[in-house]
Amino acid sequence: MDLVEEKLGEHHLDEREVVDVVVRFAGDSGDGMQLTGSNFTEATALYGNDLSTFPDFPAEIRAPIGATFGVSAFQIYFGAEDVTTAGDALDVLVAMNPAALVTNIANLVDGGLVIIDSGAFTAKNLQKAKYENNPLEDGSLDGFRVLAIDISKHVLAAVESFELGHKGALRCKNMWTLGLVMWLFDRDREATIESLQEKFSSKPEIAGANIAALNAGHAYGETAELPSGIHVYKVPKAKVLPGTYRNVTGTTALAWGLIAGSELAEIDLLFASYPITPASGLLHELASRKEFRVSTFQAEDEIAAVCSAIGASFAGALGITSSAGPGIALKAEGISLAAATELPLIVVNTQRGGPSTGLPTKTEQSDLLMSVYGRHGDTPMPVISTSSPTDCFEVAIEAVRLATKYMTPVMLLSDGYLANAAEPWKIPDTSTLTPFPVKHHSEVEGFKPSLRDEETLARVWAKPGTPGMEHRLGGIESSFETGDISYDPENHQKMTDLRKAKIDGIAKDIPDQQVCLGNDSGKLAVVGWGSTFGAIHQAVKRARNEGLDVSHIQVRYISPLPANLEELLRSFDAILIPEMNTGQFIKLIRSEFLIDAEGVNKVAGQPFKIGEILAAIHEKFKKLEGKS
Repeated sequence: MDLVEEKLGEHHLDEREVVDVVVRFAGDSGDGMQLTGSNFTEATALYGNDLSTFPDFPAEIRAPIGATFGVSAFQIYFGAEDVTTAGDALDVLVAMNPAALVTNIANLVDGGLVIIDSGAFTAKNLQKAKYENNPLEDGSLDGFRVLAIDISKHVLAAVESFELGHKGALRCKNMWTLGLVMWLFDRDREATIESLQEKFSSKPEIAGANIAALNAGHAYGETAELPSGIHVYKVPKAKVLPGTYRNVTGTTALAWGLIAGSELAEIDLLFASYPITPASGLLHELASRKEFRVSTFQAEDEIAAVCSAIGASFAGALGITSSAGPGIALKAEGISLAAATELPLIVVNTQRGGPSTGLPTKTEQSDLLMSVYGRHGDTPMPVISTSSPTDCFEVAIEAVRLATKYMTPVMLLSDGYLANAAEPWKIPDTSTLTPFPVKHHSEVEGFKPSLRDEETLARVWAKPGTPGMEHRLGGIESSFETGDISYDPENHQKMTDLRKAKIDGIAKDIPDQQVCLGNDSGKLAVVGWGSTFGAIHQAVKRARNEGLDVSHIQVRYISPLPANLEELLRSFDAILIPEMNTGQFIKLIRSEFLIDAEGVNKVAGQPFKIGEILAAIHEKFKKLEGKS
């Protein structure tokens, strides 16, 4: 049985059990593909499959209808085994118009299923998608199983009794399509129905129409005489550890991690930011959590946001700010001010495609060097990265710990893929989280702002309004002895060395680097950071199943690097570093350790596919075998 038959089943079967499936919903940005994907994800999670999602939407708020650059898509990979990426090739593609078909059909496996809204394949829409001929008629889709349905016609009939008008009725197309796909994968509609009733509680006719469309799409799958090869997929439940789970995006997990960090530190949190894609969701999530120690402030610009956060830290709270690449560049002077005044500050960088405005809604890892080095003067600061949506929770807590313990700004690297992607998260028992309560300086006698902890080198943190501890901080160099302004050359040398030593010392306070998968030594280590984790992990897993001596190392701490990282890397014959940039972490590894690593670079606004990294592993082993 070939791969397609193994995954999709024999044509004469009505049902087929498969281990995993990749589905992509695609249509105009106004077709509700994100909502459709989210509802299908919820139903899949409730069913018990492991899953990972990838929302992929255009930068325009509403691109011209039918335009290829306006296609909005939502991809979900789900199965009975561990899922760490949104999948490679598609098993099922839902295309709501010609533009959605032409931009996604190349990713559909041979023999895969494509569900098409034939009613949208008008001459005008075909022309916008640059089709010379109708693909439903010219044989170009003969290599796939095609289910072409005039969805618009069926929707109008299903919701006619609600009298929404032609335009309003067609807005229910996505729910009709969702109903059909739920039949296809044997998903329960109840959660979606409850969600629609709650969302449109003030407009019962809208809720009723959408529910009617959902049920009609499901009924179509049950009763229509479908073409040969169209069958129900049965995907077994995943085996997971007992506990309470929920679907969580990276943005939500990051927000909750910051809240948890403030609770563990017993300190108030001020989140000050300026809206920018794809970082804005963090402000939205935190603004709705005022029952915790959280205050939020939408500033008039990026500089005001970072300076407001620094002001909060000066007053004794923890200042946090966030942005994407262009905004981080604007915040650079403020970040340097936080380093000079030695105040805690967390800067969340949700990376996107660049440079400049670049690709606002697409993902990239191209801010690493800016995060490590991108400030004037010698301004070292800790840089840590998240590797999955659920990992964002732990990394946010760690950022709070480092910032408050070492009195330093901390850069936390996420990206557009992590921010928007979702996966099941086992909600942790909060009693197992280790507290690290902040202790503001309270000794009035002998107080001066230059007092330090001998072990961490962190400056004392005194609330400026405390009687007897009034003090000023600023960006001009300060005296090591008193904290007052100092232009003394020897003092500047001492303070520069001290700020560096403080950050370097953090290497003693972070875990040793571990191998995620494989042995601690061998022929090849694939080293990643950030959102490359899922694709690397699956590629290495497949390579090891082929008998290749390869291991996976994922680095969370970018600056300072883990103390044992060099020794670990030197235990392998070769190092491969996949990155969504032109080669930034590899520069860091080469400069720090003089290790001749090799890069695998992708700058397309899309995450790595498992197959791309697996191919690079195979190519590297060919070279290694050629040398031996």
